Amino acid sequence: RPTLGAWVVYGLGSENQDLPAYVVLDDPGGLPRSGIENWQSGWLPPVCQGTRMRSEGAPLLNLRPAEEFPSPVLELARSLLGRFDAAHREKHPGLPELEARIASYELAARMQVSATDALDVSKESQATRAMYGLDDTVTASYGRRCLMARRLVERGVRIVQIYMNYNPWDHHDRIEQGLRETCAMTDRPAAALLKDLKQRGLLASTLVIWGGEFGRLPHSEIPKVEKHVGRDHNANGFTVWMAGGGIKGGTVYGSTDDLGYKAVENRVSVHDFHATILHQLGMNFRDLVYERLGRRERLTDEFPARVVKELLL
Repeated sequence: RPTLGAWVVYGLGSENQDLPAYVVLDDPGGLPRSGIENWQSGWLPPVCQGTRMRSEGAPLLNLRPAEEFPSPVLELARSLLGRFDAAHREKHPGLPELEARIASYELAARMQVSATDALDVSKESQATRAMYGLDDTVTASYGRRCLMARRLVERGVRIVQIYMNYNPWDHHDRIEQGLRETCAMTDRPAAALLKDLKQRGLLASTLVIWGGEFGRLPHSEIPKVEKHVGRDHNANGFTVWMAGGGIKGGTVYGSTDDLGYKAVENRVSVHDFHATILHQLGMNFRDLVYERLGRRERLTDEFPARVVKELLL
C-alpha cells in the first residue's frame, strides 16, 4: 500500500520544483531492512514515491556527470531529450510509470545544484552545527540528518522522513544499556531541530512527528544471561509525540493500564493518527481519495477514523 508520505504528496504536490516533494534520509548503514517499501507510492502515481538521499557523502549518486560539458552542449542535449520525451508521450499516452520516469530525469537535471546546496550543512554556522551535536561522535550522524531535514523543509520539501542508526530501539536484550545509548544519540539533535524551527519561524507551519510502529512489552523476555534482559514488541499500547504544526504543546493524551500493556483511556488508532496528520496538513481524510479498480481508496481505508481534536490548538 502507499505510504503516508506518498499520500501527502498526492494530496499537496510539490512546493519546490527543484527538489523532490518527499525526501528520505535513511541510516547510512543500510537500514531499514525493507528499504523502499517504507517510502513507496504503492498504487498511487509513481511520482508520489519518496526519494532516498544520503546523509553522508554525495546526497545522490551519479547526480552530476562524470565529465563536465559546456553549458551550450548541455542545453542542446536537454532540448533534444525533451523532443524525444514528447514524441514518446504522444506514442504512449496515459502511462503513469513513463510520466514518473520522465519527471524524475527532469528533476535530476534541476537538482544538480539545488540538492547539493540543500544538504550542505557546512554552510551552517558553527553554533548551529554544535547545537545539533555535529561536534560529538555520539550525536553527529543523527544530528546531521535532523539539520538536513530543517534545510529541506525551509526550501519547500513537503515531507522528510528520518531514520535512526542501526535499528537501535529493538531492545530484545540489554534494554537498559540500549536505551541510554539510543537516547544519547537522539535527544540533543531532536531538541535542536525543534529549537531551530522555532527560532526561524517554521515550527508553527511544520508538523514534527516522532514515533515507531510499536512499543515494548511491560515484562522481560527470558534472557540466557540475566544482565542481558530485554523486552519484546507491543502494539497494544505505546507513545508517539508531535510538535509544531498546530499541535497543543505540553499535552498528554491517553493512558495504558497499570502494567503499561494496553491503551485503555482515550485510545488513538493508527487511522485516527493518520486522519489527524492529514487534517493538520489541510486535508480531509474522507475526501483524499484515489480511484483504483472501481474502489475509492483512502489512507484510512474504510476503517473508523477521527481527528483527535483534543491535541489541536
